[in-house]
Amino acid sequence: MRPLDRLSSIKTKLGTVIVAAVAVTVLVVSLGIRAGLPLILSAGAAGLIALGMVQFLARGMTFPLREMAGAAEAMAKGDYNKRVTATSQDEVGALARAFNAMAADLAEVDRMRKDLVANVSHELRTPISALQAVLENVLDGVEPLEEQSIRTMLNQVERLGRLVAQLLDLSRLESGAVPLSKQSFRIVDVIHQAVEESRLHSQSVELRTEVDPRTLSAEGDPERVHQVLANLLENAVRHSPEGGTVTVNAAAKDHRVVIEVTDEGPGIPASETSRVFERFYRTDTSRSSREGGTGLGLAIAKWIVDLHGGHIQAEPNFPHGCRMVVELPLSH
Repeated sequence: MRPLDRLSSIKTKLGTVIVAAVAVTVLVVSLGIRAGLPLILSAGAAGLIALGMVQFLARGMTFPLREMAGAAEAMAKGDYNKRVTATSQDEVGALARAFNAMAADLAEVDRMRKDLVANVSHELRTPISALQAVLENVLDGVEPLEEQSIRTMLNQVERLGRLVAQLLDLSRLESGAVPLSKQSFRIVDVIHQAVEESRLHSQSVELRTEVDPRTLSAEGDPERVHQVLANLLENAVRHSPEGGTVTVNAAAKDHRVVIEVTDEGPGIPASETSRVFERFYRTDTSRSSREGGTGLGLAIAKWIVDLHGGHIQAEPNFPHGCRMVVELPLSH
């Protein structure tokens, strides 16, 4: 804590410094005259003392600014861990706190950028390595070019295609380049379409729907809402046990359309429910990666729901499993 940190205005601090300098000058000159010292000597001593005091107080006032200059230079070189002292209550202190918040945001963005590069590299390497292995085996005559080999290569190419498509979707959503064609639409139609598409790829999992009332309508872009449901269903089916059940419920609540997608899988630990919507985040890395998940579906779903002014969250589904709850504006 510096001497003037408690003052809430830079103007008050400057006034205090000026008044203190004048008071010290007058006091020293008066004491010098009483002590019989020549006036010029008393004035010189008073000036030096006042100058030293002003320098001390001014240094404390500008210390956060010098810290910010040093931190900005470090950030320009890629070090986002520098922070400045923000104990002052004036405008400089407010600037220091805003600078610290900005530095923290930049550090988080830098972390996410590095994670994105690392995760994309990993996700691309896996199918490319599989393709390379199959092609090398065929060219070297280790195995013949049979239907199974072609199917394996096709699966890896499709996986690459899904990853690229999801990355492009996420990039457009983050940049705001995806306009929403908002309209009133029936929720039951979008749910039915998403469920029927999911049934084509999930013969071992039972899919159930319940919409009350059947005329329930939401305000938004039906194509994008369908994308949200498709991503949620894909995750639910992937994590459900064979013979399990995935249920999609929709109802009106507090002027909102509430859609719930529940499964009977292992569920999401309570400590990780807020992180599942991060890009490439997986609660079970090895399992999701093995089964073809990219870790982007929930991130895309959250962006779309947020663009609609809605809300999405993960909750436990007792006795086991996960419940994804989506809230969208109700159509009036």
